[in-house]
Amino acid sequence: MAITIQKLIQYKQQNRPIVVLTAWDYLIAQLLDDSGVDLILVGDSMAGVLGYQNTLPISLEEMIYHAKAVRRGVKQALMVVDLPFMTYQESVAQAMHSAGRVLKETGATAVKLEGGYPSMIDTIARLVQAGIPVMGHVGLTPQSVNQMGLRQQGKTEAARNNILQEAIALEQGGVFSMILEHIPADLALEITQKVSIPTIGIGAGSHCDGQVLVTSDLLGLSEKQPPFAKVYTNLRETITQAVSEFSQEVREGKF
Repeated sequence: MAITIQKLIQYKQQNRPIVVLTAWDYLIAQLLDDSGVDLILVGDSMAGVLGYQNTLPISLEEMIYHAKAVRRGVKQALMVVDLPFMTYQESVAQAMHSAGRVLKETGATAVKLEGGYPSMIDTIARLVQAGIPVMGHVGLTPQSVNQMGLRQQGKTEAARNNILQEAIALEQGGVFSMILEHIPADLALEITQKVSIPTIGIGAGSHCDGQVLVTSDLLGLSEKQPPFAKVYTNLRETITQAVSEFSQEVREGKF
């Protein structure tokens, strides 16, 4: 049966770990879905697949285009789409418009927004009231790269408390789940124990309710790996070798 938001919440209650990976096209989405992944995120991390240096340049149109392709490959997993930088921060109306387009045009179940500060909580609450499911995201928020860089967050007592309070506020605002990115494992554990919704960790230790990796990192396709990403295979090397062999056979008249 297809994964629903309610099923994810049941998984937390049952202590069943949640598996999350990212997708950017039909083929990858189909492979992930066939492999039994619980949630497929069309993340703005796709910016790396498109050749951008960070997540800031990617547009709503690009996210929708790729999310539509992903949707065609997904039959069972829950599908969530990131709202890209400056397509939801300006106003509630802007966020409603962007999120509405994503759900209507791609067939995704939910959107993901970064941050747990007061005005973002207000925006999330309004989206949820309008029937738009929202996944939250605290800790390292890549859309704030120019402010915080890509370093681990929550190292000081004040920073830890701020992230904890944001996580609690996100649940109160109505998110059905949240990403905890690149924070200390004990902080992630504390948040996971204090909220009743699933926490999905990335570089946040093993005590979250689920784990997510960027699929291009997991497969060894990325040029640079984040320090917390385990590489399960090296497709970059495999593809390079296959293309090399094909090129050689063509040039030697063997193919």
